[in-house]
Amino acid sequence: MASFWQDLRYNIRLLRLSPGFTIVAILTLALGIGANTAIFQLISAIRLRSIPVKDPQELGTVRIADRHWGSGQFSSQYSQLTFAMWQEIRKGQEGFAEIAAFSDRRFNLSTGGEVRYARAIQVTGDFFHVLGVNPLIGRLLGPSDDQPGCGISGVDISYAFWQRNFGGDPSILGRRLTLDGNSFEVIGVTPPAFKGISIGDSFDVAVPLCAEPVLSPRNNRLTIRHAWWLATIGRLKRGWTITRAAAQINAITPAILQETIPPFYDAEATKKFLAYKLSAFPADTGFSRLREDSETPLWLLLGISGLVLLIACANLANLMLARAGARERQITIRQALGATRGRMIRDLLSESILLALAGAACGLFLAFAVSRLLVAFISTSDNQIFLDLGMDWRVLAFTTVLAVLTTILFGLAPAFRATRAEPATLLQSGSRGMSAGRERFGLRRILVVSQVGLSVVLLMGALLFARSLRNLVTLDAGFQQSGILITSVDFKRLQLPEDRFAGYKREIVKHISSIPGVESAAAAMLIPFGGDTWNDNVITEDSDEDKGSAWMNYLGPGYFHTIGTPLLAGRDFDDRDTANSVKVAIVNQAFARKMFKGADPVGKRFRIHEPPGEPRPLYEIVGVTGDNKFQDMHEEFKPFMYFPAPQQQKPSPDDQILIKSSLPVTSLMASLKQTIADLNPGIDIEFSVFKTKIHDSLLQDELMATLSGFFGFLAAILAAIGLYGVMSYMVVQRTREIGIRMAIGAKRGDVVKMILREAGILTLAGLLIGSGLALGAAQAAKSMLFGLKPRDPLTLVIAIVTLSFVASLASFWPAYRASKLDPLTALRYE
Repeated sequence: MASFWQDLRYNIRLLRLSPGFTIVAILTLALGIGANTAIFQLISAIRLRSIPVKDPQELGTVRIADRHWGSGQFSSQYSQLTFAMWQEIRKGQEGFAEIAAFSDRRFNLSTGGEVRYARAIQVTGDFFHVLGVNPLIGRLLGPSDDQPGCGISGVDISYAFWQRNFGGDPSILGRRLTLDGNSFEVIGVTPPAFKGISIGDSFDVAVPLCAEPVLSPRNNRLTIRHAWWLATIGRLKRGWTITRAAAQINAITPAILQETIPPFYDAEATKKFLAYKLSAFPADTGFSRLREDSETPLWLLLGISGLVLLIACANLANLMLARAGARERQITIRQALGATRGRMIRDLLSESILLALAGAACGLFLAFAVSRLLVAFISTSDNQIFLDLGMDWRVLAFTTVLAVLTTILFGLAPAFRATRAEPATLLQSGSRGMSAGRERFGLRRILVVSQVGLSVVLLMGALLFARSLRNLVTLDAGFQQSGILITSVDFKRLQLPEDRFAGYKREIVKHISSIPGVESAAAAMLIPFGGDTWNDNVITEDSDEDKGSAWMNYLGPGYFHTIGTPLLAGRDFDDRDTANSVKVAIVNQAFARKMFKGADPVGKRFRIHEPPGEPRPLYEIVGVTGDNKFQDMHEEFKPFMYFPAPQQQKPSPDDQILIKSSLPVTSLMASLKQTIADLNPGIDIEFSVFKTKIHDSLLQDELMATLSGFFGFLAAILAAIGLYGVMSYMVVQRTREIGIRMAIGAKRGDVVKMILREAGILTLAGLLIGSGLALGAAQAAKSMLFGLKPRDPLTLVIAIVTLSFVASLASFWPAYRASKLDPLTALRYE
């Protein structure tokens, strides 16, 4: 240990004497280790970390295993069960000592005007007890709060919501909280560490499930047997395992499904429903939609950053070889005086250990900043991401392993190489070092070839993601993206009768259209990239068989003109389309291709698949529009059928109004607030910019393009530095040879060609190896590309040409410097 500390102190002094090398080495490692740690930190927070509750390893959930079909109303992030299924599971399960159900939702806190939303969880009475969460203040919801017909009862609020909205007022208990116009009493505050069990989300308010009839009087999901909106969380009984609980749930599945068949399912849907299999799954890491959406990109980014770290280590190994070569005569003398080879390796390796530790420490601090930047990058105003990015043992262990691996990767080989020369041979030669020979230079060549090869992989990945993003951004989505503001209006607190909904919506649109600067305005039940969809099966007039599903929407007049989707044939909706007029529809080109094999659909009629006993009116197609994206820019154009809003059977007291205007957004919002307030101050309004919604849908693509582009650029720079170092080293080692060549007649151009030829061989070898690796690795990104094949030849050619150009620049300066050598000086070099 005494000699170990002596080696460390000695190498600290050496590193202080070479500040340039030390700073470059530490920064290179910090970038590589920091990037890897940041991405692993996100993986740990999203996938690996247990939720902060009592004994999370005992938690499990019951849901349908491998569900690939579904029909009904899906209205939450985790729409895994209907209320009827939940009741049967609670009665029949035996593996859980306690089991609870929950759903996510949001409530409007304002009482009119622009909305303010609170994130909520609706829970059954055992929810907090199952999790083992204790209140910070007051009490948490229990079984007595979740009884049928409970109406408006008490609610719990989160610590963050308490601090943000009530300033941490200790007298919060008994205060009233308005949720969608209903006043609830605050009965407790949850502890600061508990942010819910949905990873990436946080909650503000916990509401008892039994309040559903009051909160949703028009859509009471407790009684709708095809409403999928619940998930479960339970704590295993002592002695039970998830496997045993899954077997028991699986055994009672047929009885549960038979008891809960939605009444509107036909024979085919019932057959698919009864084919479901219920099972139990671990729930120690909670639930997460973010996990499902980001898992593949994060693992891919971890692999990309790992390659960058390998390139950085190869670069540092080259630098360490050069440093070891400069110290080789000193090392040899120490060996001749009795130092063992192991002692010298430990001495040299301690320098690598110091650099790795310093790089890991800097990388750890960098990781915390980068991981928070990444979370901010993928968060939007409508979907804020909340993750616990604190330090845990997994992140520390990961960084420690990286530090050890980097030490071995860039430090061990140079240390062994530096101590392989025989002392007697080296001292008799009087040269600058035996390791300056072919063997040492060969290792440096291998390292450079490796760098170039890995850089091809990273550069091709960066170009694939960049070109994919460009394809998405420049894609004709079928509508105008700029200059459209979406105003959501909700007038249910006005308590209007249902037969007045359609007329009141027209009145709102009329007032908005009269605002100076508004070019057009139109209402729609659903909007593109709004997050909600509705589809149903279609039956054409000439056939009794389902032709497949199509997506549907209810629109007001002028919608297609406002959003910029062309009307290709027929007419738009207008005042003649009323609740009592002939049922009509407008379809898009994809609908015509799917349902009518591309024939002109205008004048043709179809039905929608309705529940047994419900009327199935014929809809006459009066127009055809162009195709447009609706949920995601990556999707294929889907078949759509549009219906006039007045013909909706069960209209709702809310709508989305699209407004096309060249006015500044802030000015337009102010005018809209005033206009709607003049109409009725009790109308709730919410604004969103259409272009922002589309941009937010591409955040994952932007993240991959940005990060892979940065890593690809960094890899190319590191490869260029490595090639430059090797060529410069070769020029130094062959100085005498170059002098002889020039003395016997070689021209400067011949010397430049010789050096560039050597660099070209190394680059070509790296490009060939890297091309093969890149074509294989590109398959991992297949699902994330748009308009490109993973083995796109043009992308590979661009990557090769770019890296060849960078390598040529890196090689030219050493070659040019070699051509300027004075032959007499070169001959006297050694």
